[in-house]
Amino acid sequence: MSARILVTGGSGFVGRHVVAAAREAQGDTPPPVRLALRDPASPPPGGGPLDGTAPVDVVRADLTDASSLRGVCAGVDVVLHCASHVGDDERLTAAVNDHGTRALVEEATRAGVARVVYVSTAAVYGRGPFTGVLPGEAPLAPASPTSRSRAAAERHVLDAGGVVLRPHLVLGAGDRWVVPGLVALLGLLSAGLKGCAARHCVVDVRALARAVVAAGLSERVPAGVHHVNHPDPVSSSELLDTVADRLGPRLSGAPLDLDEARTRLAGQPRALHHLGMLAVDHWFADDGFWAGAGVDPGAGFAPSLAEHTSWYRQFLDR
Repeated sequence: MSARILVTGGSGFVGRHVVAAAREAQGDTPPPVRLALRDPASPPPGGGPLDGTAPVDVVRADLTDASSLRGVCAGVDVVLHCASHVGDDERLTAAVNDHGTRALVEEATRAGVARVVYVSTAAVYGRGPFTGVLPGEAPLAPASPTSRSRAAAERHVLDAGGVVLRPHLVLGAGDRWVVPGLVALLGLLSAGLKGCAARHCVVDVRALARAVVAAGLSERVPAGVHHVNHPDPVSSSELLDTVADRLGPRLSGAPLDLDEARTRLAGQPRALHHLGMLAVDHWFADDGFWAGAGVDPGAGFAPSLAEHTSWYRQFLDR
């Protein structure tokens, strides 16, 4: 018998792809995937989990309202928790990510759910450099309200014997931050970076979705923390050059070294923050997750970006 799966955040960037991966993993006649949505009466636009191509069971569940979670895990074997709030509102991020996850885990425990999987972020480690770091090798040092609340959410899941997945840079259809942010930085610089060999982990959202489902369904994935990025990190220069080749903007100037780039971005703190992140390693090594779970980590940054270029062009044009 196929497992009965609850997905939170099924209308979001990662959650949409997790729903698709869960359906694929369940075979031809799966039980309906249950979606926990804050407002089931207003399904997300543009197809996705609610496009009518497969049975779906939608329930209301607002992570800021613990009472709304009562019963959402009834009859469920696996919870794939993809919902989160990203922003600087510390009260709201704590309500959703910390307190909401705690309430969801408590409800899953009451319902006898076999496993909870939480999609977290490598941002819980704070600022780099991180070079070849394996899970457990670096302390948590979250530097923002969002990452602090997600680190707290991890604790609730781990205390219940669940699985925490920490991707770094996630790209693909639905990404409004990573690749668009690199495009914006290139526009401000009007040039690429030269000689910036700092390494960064990336993962295609489709591979991440397969990882989330495998973590919930496969007994070969142990409880605890796992890094879920493509095994081969990418240099900052390669990230920017590949984005420029695929998406622009046209770069009128010669490539800059880091000092020249900092000078050009003077007075733009947000852009300087992003440049600072690119300047140091954010390489979180694979602990054997992909091989153990039997999941394909995808083709790497450049081929994945090529496959998603059409979506990014449409998004950037809007």
